[in-house]
Amino acid sequence: MAVRLLIGFIVAFASSVGFGIITNVPRRTLLPAGVTGGASWVVYLAMGTVTTNVLLPNLLAAVTIGLLANAAAVLVRAPVNVLYIPCLVALVPGAIIYMAMKDFTLGQDSAASQGFIKTLTIAIALAVGFVIAEAIFAQIRPSFRRWVDKHVPLPRTLREEEQR
Repeated sequence: MAVRLLIGFIVAFASSVGFGIITNVPRRTLLPAGVTGGASWVVYLAMGTVTTNVLLPNLLAAVTIGLLANAAAVLVRAPVNVLYIPCLVALVPGAIIYMAMKDFTLGQDSAASQGFIKTLTIAIALAVGFVIAEAIFAQIRPSFRRWVDKHVPLPRTLREEEQR
């Protein structure tokens, strides 16, 4: 189990960083996006062993992304959306919606509707997870930001931008 989680973390880390490079996010956000994406996939895998439904693993993985990405956004002084996008790549139900569309075009309406409902369930779970994380981090953000401003120095490139 631990090996599966470690491999999952490494692959999710690489996919998050790779998608971040493809979508041209700032370099300073690539490492935090990779760690956040990897951690969320580990939560997803761990919850997948506990339950057979798709709702809880996706919900808790989205909460993980929301909390870690918000903290990383404050640390690297970047918008949180820049971190959300690469981290979500592992959780988006692309294969499920693809199979549902294929079933729909082949006239297999029952299988297609099951795929669409599963996709919608996952999308709602991800959205609700982000809302929960934002609500939690809204309470923490002011004190966390003060701590970061006091203890974490600005990177050289940001310091140069502030001096202009």
